[in-house]
Amino acid sequence: MTKHFLASVTLALALGGCAALQPEEKMAPRPQAPAVELTKEQGGRFIAFVGQKQQHAAKFLDVDDTNYFCLRSWLDNKTGETAHQLYIEDSYYGGPYMWNGVYDTADTKLKLIPISRNQISCDQGCSFADEFAAELPEDYLRAHQDGFAVTFTSTNGKTLEIKVPADMVTAELTAVDAVKDIAAKAKANPPAPPDAKATPTTPPAATASSTPAASSPPAEPSTPPAAAATPTPPEPPPPLPAGTVVPAPPKS
Repeated sequence: MTKHFLASVTLALALGGCAALQPEEKMAPRPQAPAVELTKEQGGRFIAFVGQKQQHAAKFLDVDDTNYFCLRSWLDNKTGETAHQLYIEDSYYGGPYMWNGVYDTADTKLKLIPISRNQISCDQGCSFADEFAAELPEDYLRAHQDGFAVTFTSTNGKTLEIKVPADMVTAELTAVDAVKDIAAKAKANPPAPPDAKATPTTPPAATASSTPAASSPPAEPSTPPAAAATPTPPEPPPPLPAGTVVPAPPKS
């Protein structure tokens, strides 16, 4: 399973918005809620939720991640559907045990999901590590938020009782609902497209350069020059003195 991101979602964080409105001195301390690990799968199509692990027996040979149980959920981002499981890891000497059923304290039969079996060693008697789960329908898990207990059975006669506490169920459903709520709000309020008016319609002017540009023809004047200058008429001659006789022009 490829992990693209990792986060912790807790009940305390989900209620943080309400808690912030109360004066700190009046807030009663809250117990730490079980953490829920989130993982993207199949390119983000599914969100996987893995609840906090609890031991159903001592660690096998004092090895971590043995003999524990947890809640697991998947959210389909495309359809909004969810699936839930009660996951079990059981390591033991002897066997192997052939798990074949699971039911709760009200004798409600749940679906058993076999996952894997690994033979650890047979040097000093064989030992095995089994992985299996009980499918938990959505309405079943929400109806048992105060906790529930189931018993796994095998054809070999071995039984395994698992008691799921209320805080584990609450943390799982709170994490799932928080992500579903975020997705619903994002779908209802998609980001607005960029404002077309803010986009410049013409490219910015080129930055001036200290290097002279190549020779280019001079800009044409805004008004064309006159075709030819208009001649100026000569000034009239000065007036003649009084009494001057102007002879008539000779006859031709």
